[in-house]
Amino acid sequence: MTLLKITFPDGSVKEFEQGITGSKIADSLSNSLAKKALAVSVNGEVWDLHRPITADAEIKIFTWDNEEGKRTYWHSSAHVMAEAIEAIFPGTKFGIGPPIENGYYYDIDMGDHSLTSEDLKKLEDKMAELTKRDVPFARKEVSWEEAVEYFTKKNDPYKLELLEEFKGQQISMYTQGNFTDLCYGPHIPSTGKIKFVKLLSIAGAYWRGSEKNKMLQRIYGITFPTKQELDDHLFRLEEAKRRDHRKLGVELEIFLISPKVGSGLPIWLPKGTIIRENLENFLRKEQRKRGYQSVITPHIGNLELYKTSGHYPYYKDSQFAPITMEDGEQFLLKPMNCPHHHHIYSSKPRSYRDLPVRLAEFGTVYRYEQSGEMSGLTRVRGFTQDDAHIYCTHDQLKQEIKNTVELTQLVFKTFDMQVTTRLSYRDEKNLEKYGGDAKFWELAQREIKEVADEMGLNYFIGIGEASFYGPKIDFMVKDVIGRTWQLGTVQVDYVMPERFQLEYVGADGQKHRPVIIHRAPFGSMERFVGLLIEHYAGEFPLWLAPVQAVVLPITDGQLEYAQKVVAQMTEAGLRVEIDSRNEKIGYKIREHEVKKIPFMLVVGEKEKEAGSVSVRQHKKGDIGVLAIEEVIQKLLHEI
Repeated sequence: MTLLKITFPDGSVKEFEQGITGSKIADSLSNSLAKKALAVSVNGEVWDLHRPITADAEIKIFTWDNEEGKRTYWHSSAHVMAEAIEAIFPGTKFGIGPPIENGYYYDIDMGDHSLTSEDLKKLEDKMAELTKRDVPFARKEVSWEEAVEYFTKKNDPYKLELLEEFKGQQISMYTQGNFTDLCYGPHIPSTGKIKFVKLLSIAGAYWRGSEKNKMLQRIYGITFPTKQELDDHLFRLEEAKRRDHRKLGVELEIFLISPKVGSGLPIWLPKGTIIRENLENFLRKEQRKRGYQSVITPHIGNLELYKTSGHYPYYKDSQFAPITMEDGEQFLLKPMNCPHHHHIYSSKPRSYRDLPVRLAEFGTVYRYEQSGEMSGLTRVRGFTQDDAHIYCTHDQLKQEIKNTVELTQLVFKTFDMQVTTRLSYRDEKNLEKYGGDAKFWELAQREIKEVADEMGLNYFIGIGEASFYGPKIDFMVKDVIGRTWQLGTVQVDYVMPERFQLEYVGADGQKHRPVIIHRAPFGSMERFVGLLIEHYAGEFPLWLAPVQAVVLPITDGQLEYAQKVVAQMTEAGLRVEIDSRNEKIGYKIREHEVKKIPFMLVVGEKEKEAGSVSVRQHKKGDIGVLAIEEVIQKLLHEI
């Protein structure tokens, strides 16, 4: 009998017979864990609980409380949904059905049939029926030829296309009940663990994300082990609709996206411009304190510039096509600000005494996002990054990283956002994705981890999440419905100094390469404002509100006085408007309450005679009568 050494997350080691499964290990630890277990990590790879472990391993049992457990649960739910689809709509062709951050989807080809909300209800009922059978998810490994034979008989062209990428390899397939799918796994032990089902929506999706391919139907769904969790999630979805920045952005006159201007190219309206300028001024002030120098660079650059950096052709598929002039010179809409900043650095000799050099720019860049991927301000084709590049010596690197992390933390603290930190490393199994020397990568990854440890950051490591030229510290913000967005980022780069031959003269009189830190606390102004709108549900803090107060004369008899109030408050630096329409005061109040104006200043004949205003605060109502100067001081104090 061969015994295996199994190492647990706390470092303890136990011996088990060869072929032990994650399920049996969980059972040996506690009955409670065995009931909750959904999957197991074996040497960093997530497996089904019933797969035999044949060698010494480090393991971790995942439950619903772990992200990996949820993903496995939702992956299995996608398979159950597919089984329900096949039962109700025989002949459906299946694309892919992965778990996503909140739930799962499946892309399907139903020929001429377009799904309806009534179809979703039928599918929900069928899924509930199927899960009650409590049948296992059975994994089977077959040859490539056997898999091709199976899906050929089933007449499933999408699976056959996927199989073309795995010629000559062992193929894993999963079966539950009457449904078999091409799948790497993992899956939960059985369908019975899936308790409460909700199919949320139907969307169109091009096969494999390419507009050249057929448009499939995508069904989004979510499942939970308890009804309370499902109810809570549905409540958050309703709340998200109320806060949707695409809706509020129009209602509050913040931004406009017009097909006549171009998809994914937002126009900032006057009120949105105020928000954006306030954010920029906030960051500029903090940057000045920290020794940054502001620069401005063009919106296009010579194609050779981006070939030097590697952005072209590395990001070719997500860029606008090069612009070729009559003389043959080629230009590219700027996909990144970095190469321009590197040329600013190299425009004159640098000494170690000059370093660090910190260059900052609110620079607009362009990416050709697919039409189906664009969404409001959060996924656009033209966006402005609060970009900065720090050129420093190796001895200065750690402190400069700490300074950039501290600045990024200040941004999120200012807006009371929940943030988690990811250390984004390269994928050692897919090295062709990355540029530069392996020794520099190892050094950079070690340094950002040391900084994270020394600063006490609560982080996790994301393998394969690095940029092509270096590892990074990413700041992930969770929104009101639990979606995670990457906003701020800090990247260490040893690659670009080599590509651009950047140098400084050291204390030894010799030439050396600087290290570059790329940093962007907001990430992009568009995405950040989109999330801010939803974060505050359009009810911005007073310092950020486009209109801080509106003066409401009751009749035309108070109009001249109301104009004086506006002038006096504007002179004090406040953003104030007047509503002089010939409407009843109650109507005006209701309308500006809907517009989420922080303060309404009502002026009637009594207020005019007394030199005062009747103050109403958003969501609080009447807070009393104050002299104009008192109102000014109150608002300035709150700002």
